[in-house]
Amino acid sequence: MNILKVKSKLSELEKVRSFLKETLEGKDVSEKNYYIMELSLVEVCTNIVKYAYPKNNGTIYLKSWIKKNKVFFEIKDDGIPFDPRSIKKPDISEIIEKEKKGGLGVFLIRSLMNNVEYQRKKNQNVLFMSKSF
Repeated sequence: MNILKVKSKLSELEKVRSFLKETLEGKDVSEKNYYIMELSLVEVCTNIVKYAYPKNNGTIYLKSWIKKNKVFFEIKDDGIPFDPRSIKKPDISEIIEKEKKGGLGVFLIRSLMNNVEYQRKKNQNVLFMSKSF
């Protein structure tokens, strides 16, 4: 099991990328699956930085582990409660038509990862994700 604790700052995202690389070191992961996991993990952490702690810095707690050919991630924060399951599937044509920026992150994560679950535990947002490789 790998564990990482980072400040909720965009400048910390490189540590998150290194954490993923460490987690998957020596594993036979395709370039495509590696990119999917990196995109999803960085997107979750970016959302925490931007929305869980909008006025101050907090902490992001990450855990990862591997069972057989599947990687699991647990991401926690003490920020504003947010259940990603409450986000409806975006209207892509509306986003394109109105040239909106953003709004696809949660949708991408749910689409790309095999499993995404959320819980609110002990005043923390707790997100679980997994991906087969």
